[in-house]
Amino acid sequence: MGDIDKKITHVLFCGPHFPASQDYTREYLVDYSFVQVDDVPLAAVPDVIEKYDICIVKSMKLDFNVLSRAKKMKLVMQFGVGLEGVDIDAATKFGIKVARIPSHATGNAASCAEMAIYLMLGLLRKQNEMQTSIKQRMLGGPIGETLLGKTVFILGYGNIGMDLAKRLKPFGVKIIATKRNWDTHLDYSCQSNGDLVDEKGGHEDIHTFASSADIVVVCLCLNIETVGIVNKSFISSMRKGALLVNIARGGLLDYDAVLYSLKSGHLGGLGMDVAWTEPFDPDDPILKLKNVLITPHVAGSTEYSYRSTSKVVGDVAIQLHEGKPLTGLEFVN
Repeated sequence: MGDIDKKITHVLFCGPHFPASQDYTREYLVDYSFVQVDDVPLAAVPDVIEKYDICIVKSMKLDFNVLSRAKKMKLVMQFGVGLEGVDIDAATKFGIKVARIPSHATGNAASCAEMAIYLMLGLLRKQNEMQTSIKQRMLGGPIGETLLGKTVFILGYGNIGMDLAKRLKPFGVKIIATKRNWDTHLDYSCQSNGDLVDEKGGHEDIHTFASSADIVVVCLCLNIETVGIVNKSFISSMRKGALLVNIARGGLLDYDAVLYSLKSGHLGGLGMDVAWTEPFDPDDPILKLKNVLITPHVAGSTEYSYRSTSKVVGDVAIQLHEGKPLTGLEFVN
């Protein structure tokens, strides 16, 4: 890439995954020659990060060592909401601001909520078995189930959880949800018929709620408190045959507990847009099971969401270049 022009604000996208993020950002900034958008392989990031003003982390792990090399860096952000790969304490030490883009403002939350419903319906209607019926030229099977009459436990009632609740109501489901910290200003509109349970979300409570649900949808942020929260104890508390859907982060689920429960038949099915390691191994034993649906981390990857998020990234780059306050972000340090 050669020497970096100091009159240009340089934006670095890390790695090959989610390529539309940098492509759409470049399109948005096509008329702003003073902003340069680059993307480099993950392995190259430590060697070039010193040249950049803004870093879009994507699936990169930005630890103390990498951040210590970011001599010009003003801002690290995610093309979305998850920041578990960023050492926020180290960024703070080096004077680098860290931010996420609020999901409710870009359509990301709505896109993820729709994906959760897609996975739920796919499991209920036995999507994998339908493909087998097509190959066998068989009509009228398998017999699936409806969302109508089901109880759905939303584990993590943030922006995505709230969007999901609103979209599920027309299906005729009962909704229960937990959130660790309830804010008094939250919109409790979906409580109008007594569905939503307002709780603090402690481990004992979530086991109780899981036992009441036909479907559990995981919408939590991944952090030191929530990693592996859907473990053997949690799954054992779920009804036999209940479905588990994860649209948040793979690390929220204990792999061994999920695999065992699927094989034993205690879990009726698993739908996930995220996995324990990404990209996920296509030969993983979990994917051999007929009641498992997986999508390649595309819940938030919609035209609407990506165009909106690219605009936020582009606007922030312009604001930084012009020395203006940064807007549209949620800072975490």
